Amino acid sequence: MRSESGFVVLVRWRAAVQRLGWELAAVGRTVGSAVRRSGPERDAMVQSFKAAGAAIAAWALTGWWLEAPLALMAPWTAISLVMSTVYRSLYSGVQQFAIIVVGTVWASAAMAVTGNSTLGAMALTLPFMALLGNYRRLGAQGIYGATTALFVITYGASTLSDVGHRLLETLIGAVVGVAVNAFILPPVHLRSVRDNLHALARGSGELLAMVAEGLREEDGIARARGWHDRACRLGLPLQALADARQWTSESYRFNPGWRLRRCGPPQPPAEIDAVWERVGAHLVAITRTLQNTAGAEAQLTSPSYAYLARWADVAENAAAVCNAEADLLEGAGPAQPLCDERHAALERARTVCEELTTEFKREQGAAIAVGGELVVETQQLLRELADTH
Repeated sequence: MRSESGFVVLVRWRAAVQRLGWELAAVGRTVGSAVRRSGPERDAMVQSFKAAGAAIAAWALTGWWLEAPLALMAPWTAISLVMSTVYRSLYSGVQQFAIIVVGTVWASAAMAVTGNSTLGAMALTLPFMALLGNYRRLGAQGIYGATTALFVITYGASTLSDVGHRLLETLIGAVVGVAVNAFILPPVHLRSVRDNLHALARGSGELLAMVAEGLREEDGIARARGWHDRACRLGLPLQALADARQWTSESYRFNPGWRLRRCGPPQPPAEIDAVWERVGAHLVAITRTLQNTAGAEAQLTSPSYAYLARWADVAENAAAVCNAEADLLEGAGPAQPLCDERHAALERARTVCEELTTEFKREQGAAIAVGGELVVETQQLLRELADTH
């Protein structure tokens, strides 16, 4: 029993080490990508360095030059206002300054009422400020009211001069944070939409190629659960795409430097987002059907191996369409050959899918319904893929 327990611990330890290795490798790839080429990784690195620089500058102004009594307020505010866009920095700065004013004044009044009792001031301040932090107009900045009140109470000062210092330090930090974000490599998310569309196209192509390869193996359908999980995860880049559209729109607002940044090729139209969303929905439906025909507890009857192998030809060509679209979005080669390749793959997929509309009727028993469902979802998938370009 003891040796068995030791073996289990060893297996878990090895698994933990392996996961740590994967995580470190992923971090290394991200850092390497940020160093080698422009993209989301480099943007995140630049914003991180800007946030650190804004905090240092704010401290230099308040703590070193002005010798403010609670200079921490300035870098604390500055570092949180180096946002993804200049507009968001300005908007969040107004929200944050408003809630910090309320937190500072309320905490100072509570200190005065309770005779500078830390516990009493917390009891009067924190319930109200925590509740006010949920006010939707304050967004994510609502939490700063309670934390500011904690700073003021633990510092133990409640005079008008102290309140004025807290607000001045906060204002300096807000101005420094917004100014750094606006005038030092201002963020312009003009690549984000294309990057996320590229991730959707590439991810869809890789999934379809994986399904095609698996269905050509005798027991390959046993991996259908993994295919379905991967199809469901396509919702993540879809959400990132919606955020990127918003960031791109915000990048033009109150940004003094967006005309100086390289814009790259024109943005794909917003209508294409809904097309890829429907592509993802059809991939989820197809992989769910395949999952329900796999394993000992299958809920549906699987079509024959020959039929699934034939359907794999459709998936393989649909994958080629997605990969060609990804290459076009990435600018990986001349556009016309890629367009021709995409069109040819789509036509091959349509041809095989048309043949499957009659072949599924030859299946036995309940497998006919599954074959028909695959054909219907595949036809709709190909119709959407025709509109992705």
